[in-house]
Amino acid sequence: MNIELIVLAWGCVLGVAHIFAAVRVKTRQYGVAWNMGARDETLPPPEPIVGRLARAQANYFETFPIAAAAILIVSIAGLSTSWTEIGALTWLGARILYLPVYAAGIPRIRTLIFLASCVGIAMILWPALFHWI
Repeated sequence: MNIELIVLAWGCVLGVAHIFAAVRVKTRQYGVAWNMGARDETLPPPEPIVGRLARAQANYFETFPIAAAAILIVSIAGLSTSWTEIGALTWLGARILYLPVYAAGIPRIRTLIFLASCVGIAMILWPALFHWI
């Protein structure tokens, strides 16, 4: 199995970590009864950390399918190179850093980390888009 697919597997684990991180702080604020209930009641505004982790989770799941597709494309097409491996590792590393930085409320660094993850995706996609050049 190539490095990119291993990164994709760890990206799935990171997705689960996003889910649990967000629900953990939300449960801390609203209680176990809310978590185990139908969640029909109107809730007070979320604490800042609850909102940050929910937004970080949403951001991750907006970009994860793109990274996953890119990894699958290069893997299936046999276009994996050291460049795509570095891109996949860059994407994963940036996404790992993104969660605690967003949770801490560090805006500019968070944006740079997000951009690094986008660069990683571009590095993965490059051979699929331009292999004929």
